[in-house]
Parts: sequence; structure tokens; C-alpha cells
Amino acid sequence: MRALLSVYDKSGLEAFASGLSELGWELVASGNTARALAEAGIAHRSVEEVTGSPEMLGGRVKTLHPRIHGGILANLNDESHLEDLAALQIEPIALVAGNLYPFEAEPSIEMIDIGGPAMLRAAAKNHEHVTVIVDPSEYGPVLDELRREGEVSLATRRRLGRAAFAHTAAYDAAIVSWMDEKEAAEKPLPPTLHLALGRREELRYGENPHQRGARYEVIAGGGPGAVKGAGGFWAFASQHGGRELSYLNLFDADAAWRLAHELLGLGTTAAAVIVKHANACGAALARPGEGLAEAYQRAFDSDPVSAFGGIVALTGRVDRPLAEQIVSNPLADVLIASGYDEEALALFAEKRKNMRPLEAPEPGPLGLALRQIDGGYLVQEPDLVAGRDDSWRVVTRRQPTDEQWRDASLAWLVCGRTQSNAIVLAKEGQLLGVGCGQQNRVDAAGLAARKAGGRAEGGAGASDAFFPFRDGLDAVADAGVGVVVQPGGSLRDDEVVAAADERGIAMVLTGQRHFRH
Repeated sequence: MRALLSVYDKSGLEAFASGLSELGWELVASGNTARALAEAGIAHRSVEEVTGSPEMLGGRVKTLHPRIHGGILANLNDESHLEDLAALQIEPIALVAGNLYPFEAEPSIEMIDIGGPAMLRAAAKNHEHVTVIVDPSEYGPVLDELRREGEVSLATRRRLGRAAFAHTAAYDAAIVSWMDEKEAAEKPLPPTLHLALGRREELRYGENPHQRGARYEVIAGGGPGAVKGAGGFWAFASQHGGRELSYLNLFDADAAWRLAHELLGLGTTAAAVIVKHANACGAALARPGEGLAEAYQRAFDSDPVSAFGGIVALTGRVDRPLAEQIVSNPLADVLIASGYDEEALALFAEKRKNMRPLEAPEPGPLGLALRQIDGGYLVQEPDLVAGRDDSWRVVTRRQPTDEQWRDASLAWLVCGRTQSNAIVLAKEGQLLGVGCGQQNRVDAAGLAARKAGGRAEGGAGASDAFFPFRDGLDAVADAGVGVVVQPGGSLRDDEVVAAADERGIAMVLTGQRHFRH
């Protein structure tokens, strides 16, 4: 039996090759793989010996030869194939081990492998007769099966063939994405999208208990801006107890963690966010002289009723006193923070057995956003929400105070991450009222005002889109805010601005809408 070895990643190669040799296999190896076997003293033939042709074009052509591909692709149940092999004196190849250049780590023209993908695809196509291995972790199981059974089963060959096709598909997706990145400024939405995802964990269930769910991460592709190969902060997150995470735990924790770090951009030393059903019900910035504990408590006080069973995100380390504070409040399903003291984790293990404490690095940049519809996907650039910048314009006689500017930025950031129609009220760095998911802006404002309960007096209100009529503005003004921030762009902007002047409040136009569906 002949095996062809041509691997970039040489981990486990020596043991695997030795194991095959001990079982009586003839080894054929190319390039650096052959050199590695020679250094290890493992008998083998080079590809050049088999093909009678030297490597050429600086190594671009090694395995692309009929004596290699004929041996891989031959259907051993087809008499005409056997006749061709005999006529050309080609030995069948029963096993191919190969993996590709690390294109994601070193993207360049020379890192685009040609012979490798062709060889792997040929072996995967002919998996009824050929075992193909792309992952070194499979070397041991394949050797065990060969020693135990004398051959590799069809089921194993089929599984490994699928893995090989997935490997080459991800490789091609990475190359396409790299080429798209070069034109991303002019073509942010490329003509095609190629996305390779790898399943990383099974979840307890999906959005509802009758739905199966899993977390996948991007292996390659995804278009300009996609974070590839690392799995985002989830790849480095660790869970310190509690039950398994559900689909909604992950979804809401991701939203909470991202918003908390966006709030850090407002110049605070710490931020706390509480999310329930994908929308923030609590948020607060650490004021001068305050720390993470105070920010957390004020985020909780934003809406204590909704905070029950929510997701808490804290941009700092949780110590024992903060853990005691968290335990004294109603249960959070998930707590995600930058780190934990051992004493804090011990308290959670004792008092909050069902809560999931997660430790994670900061989130990465957003890539293209995909949403499924019948027969396809809607694709858009990410919606980037930021606080006050030079594009914000005051259009009323009254100007916001310094404190109101900061509150307007807080309200605007939370509003941009809240389901439309959305109205958000904030004061002194604390979220006080959220009205979201409403079909009209007046109802959203009424909900936000009711949750604020009179606490927003002199604070800031934000609307994710313009006020089509003054009634929405009046509903926000009735909550007692001193400034309202909104995109503008309504046919009745003049009437709405006049209403703000009439109510004696400042109005800021951002020029950017943040609908969220």
C-alpha cells in the first residue's frame, strides 16, 4: 500500500510516518515533507522519483503529475482504470495526508497553494478507495484503525473526505476574502460572499427549547471586515461555573459586552450594562471618583424589575465586595466581565450556582451583517454607533450643558443598539428609561418616560430616527429632559425644532439614523 505525504503542518508527522512504515506501507513524500522524513531516518521515496520529473517553477509544480493524480483518482473497481494504471505503470495511492500553506496568517500570492488543494480534492473525491487526512489529530485514530482492522473503514474515509473538502473550501474562501479586502474601499459589498464556519460548541437548545442550536465561528471568508480564524472574543472566553450557555445567553451576552465597551469610548473608566431580550434595560458610566461597583449598581437601578434574569456586562475585574453586591441583587443569568478574583468566584459558586460567570477580552470589530430571508440573505455593512462628534448640530436656541452632552452620547449609543422604534432617557451617566420595539415613536417615548418615573428631569433623551410629528418630541419632553438628540431629516423638522424651542429644551441633530430590526 502506498501513502502520499505532503504537509505544511508537520506536527505528528514523524510518528505517523513511522507507524505506516511499521505496517508495511510505502511512503512517498514531497519537498520539505521528504526532507523531514529523511532527517528522521524514515524510509520513503520522493515525488520526483515517482514522477520522473523534478520540482519546477520554484516549487509551484510538485505533485501535479499523472503518476500522482492517476494513483489517487483510480477507481479500483473499474477494469478500464486498472488497465490504464497497468499500461502506464502507475501504483495506486491508498492514503493521502496533506494540509495547506497558512494563507490566513501570511496572505500573499505565493501562499496560494495549487497542488495541495488539487491533491486533497482528488483524494476526497475518491474516498471509496482513498483515505485523506488534513488534520494531524486524525493520525492516531487512523493508525489505530489500520492496526486493529487492517484497513480504514468506508465510514471513516467518507468522514475524512468531507473534512478535506471543507478544508479546501475554507482555504478558497480565505483567498477570495483577501482579494475582496484589496478593493473594500470601492466595493464594500463584493459580488459574491464565501463564508466558512466551524462548529465550536453544541448549545442546550436554540432560541426555544424545541430548537437545536450551536455556536459556529468564522474559519475563513465572510467578506471585507470579517474577523477570521479567531472566533472573536468567544474563542478566548472562559466560563467559571453555572449551567451550560444557551443560544439566547450567547446572543444577549454578545450584545451586552459590545455595548459596554462602546460606552467606554465616552471617556469613562468603567461601564456596566444589563441586557434583557437583546435590549439594554440598564447602563451606567463610572462618574469621576466612582468605580465599577458604583457603575454596576446604577445600571441595576435603571430598571430593577427587568434586570431579573438578565445579562450583566462589567468592563473590569470583579472582586469580592462587588461579587457580594451582585449576589445581593436578583439573579442574573450571565455575568460577563474582564476578570474575577478567586474570592468572587467562590462566592458565586456558593450563592449563585446557576449563574454563568464569563471572563472575556474586549470584542473585535464588526464585519458585514447577514440576515436570512427566503432563498437568500440580506447583507449590509455594520452599523457603527458613536457618541458626540463634529457632525452633531445644535438646532435650538438652548445649548446643552457639558453634563447633558455626555448624557446625550450615552442615550444615543444605547438607542442605536436598541430595537426600533426606540426612545432612550439618561441622566448623570445612567440609563433611566427605554421604550423599544414599538410601531410608533409616541408609544416608545411613553414607555421610556414611565420607566424613568420622573428621574430624567434635566437629562437627555435620544430617538433612533427622526420625529415625523411634534407629538413624539412632546412625549419625550414630558419626561422632563433638557436635551433631545435625534437624526433629523423629517419633512417637519422645522415644526419639531420649534416645538423644542417652545418647550425650552435643546435639540441636537446627528444626521445619522440607527434603525434596528
